[in-house]
Formats: sequence, structure tokens, C-alpha cells
Amino acid sequence: MPTTKNINITKYKYQHGWGGAYFLGFLGAAIYYIQRATGFWSGALGFLKAIVWPAFLVYKLLGM
Repeated sequence: MPTTKNINITKYKYQHGWGGAYFLGFLGAAIYYIQRATGFWSGALGFLKAIVWPAFLVYKLLGM
């Protein structure tokens, strides 16, 4: 019978790697939005959009 320690290790064993993919997506989105900014506040808004870009992606995909 597995111990609690073995169950916790198995539970979190395969949850690595998506942080790096999210970070690269964040960088790409930040560059995209900030390059198209016409002023400081539109650049700041672009940075905030870059943080939540997966929500925009899912919204567009579900709208298709």
C-alpha cells in the first residue's frame, strides 16, 4: 500500500514545464502589445493584456 509521501510525489510529478511555456507566451505577447502602443498608457495596458493573454485566446477560440 502506498504511503502518503508516495501519493503526493506521484500527484505532482507531471505538472512541470507549463510555467516556461506561459512565460515565453507572456514575453511574446508583451513585445507584440508594447510595440503597437502609441503612448505610455497604451503600453501599460498592453503589458496588462500580456499577463492575461490566455484568457483572450480562449475567448476567441470559443467564439469561433
